[in-house]
Amino acid sequence: MARVTVEDCIDKVENRFDLVLLASHRARLISAGQQITVDRDNDKNPVVALREIADTRMEPDDLREDLIHSLQKHVEVDEPETEVVPALTLAAGAIENASGEIQFDRMTEEDLLRGLEGLVPPAETDDEGE
Repeated sequence: MARVTVEDCIDKVENRFDLVLLASHRARLISAGQQITVDRDNDKNPVVALREIADTRMEPDDLREDLIHSLQKHVEVDEPETEVVPALTLAAGAIENASGEIQFDRMTEEDLLRGLEGLVPPAETDDEGE
């Protein structure tokens, strides 16, 4: 019976490979619980899928789109264009000299050590001991 069904589907889907892909996808959907549109007549899901395609109850283009969507792992979303942010004139702590060059304040090692000594460690909580 399946051979006759395949012959009936060739005028709907000309490429046999495409027909196999579409029918197998539809058979998986039927196995997952989607309603069938033809009488089952004690046929298995692949034969039912072929009969649906042959009777044009399932459009090949719709099945193809559904198959492509089911295989996609990453769907591109059109995001709004990013706005151009104007450049900053001078970075924090930078000085521009007369020649137009930017100079940064330099910190000595002693100033750095004095700054680190002034830091306070974070307060300990009861959760750390557990």
